[in-house]
Amino acid sequence: MNFKQWISIYFTKHSETKENHINEELRTHYFKTTKEKAFQILKQHYEQSAHYDLLGASEEHGELCVQLKQGKQAFIVVSIIMMKPYYTAIDFSVTTESNMPIDFGFSYKVIKQQYEQLKNKLPFIETSLAHKIHV
Repeated sequence: MNFKQWISIYFTKHSETKENHINEELRTHYFKTTKEKAFQILKQHYEQSAHYDLLGASEEHGELCVQLKQGKQAFIVVSIIMMKPYYTAIDFSVTTESNMPIDFGFSYKVIKQQYEQLKNKLPFIETSLAHKIHV
């Protein structure tokens, strides 16, 4: 990790994943499932956990809005997109709710934690697959 990456992780209060992120841990993760199944598993996970409040869910758009209540407060948006059958992309956007302009990497850690929990629930394929999938 170079200095610019380190600064972008620790001196912000917002982190998000994307297909070609410079940090490999923050690249879109792909799972071998359908959009509907991934949506239901994630929705159930957030509803049953005492650490989260599910604020909104749109299965049609494949998005969940979640409030993290454990320790620091954070707002999480989960985006679920089925690229082709059984190739489903899941992205996270996390904003730490704080009076300070930085969160010292908390939003980054939340994303890593979300992906680790998700890998225990769904079969993981790999990161950054869009260039390999011909849709």
